[in-house]
Amino acid sequence: MVLAAVEHLRPHVGDRLDGIEFAVEEVPQLGPSGGDAVSLDDDILDDNSVPLSRLYRAGLAGIAAPVVVVYRRPLEARARHREDLPDLVHDVVVEQIARLLNVSPDEIDPPPDI
Repeated sequence: MVLAAVEHLRPHVGDRLDGIEFAVEEVPQLGPSGGDAVSLDDDILDDNSVPLSRLYRAGLAGIAAPVVVVYRRPLEARARHREDLPDLVHDVVVEQIARLLNVSPDEIDPPPDI
């Protein structure tokens, strides 16, 4: 689903996607928060403090390129129905690419003409 979302965006984003890595993890790895609320930084896309995805702008160990990590289980839990999951994954990928490129999500995935 992540790769399908990226390929759908390629006509709008072109070579700006080159060099961005995408990964899927089951769940996010969060450190201890020391309280009831989870403190999330700006590179984590969340829904009511539940991380759905994380952007690593400077890459990760061994990867110098930006990395977008999508969290499978939280996204599955947020999808009302199984058939809603691809749209949710698409929205998360669009949002993270927009954050990385510092543009509006509508520039990454323009709304269809009605």
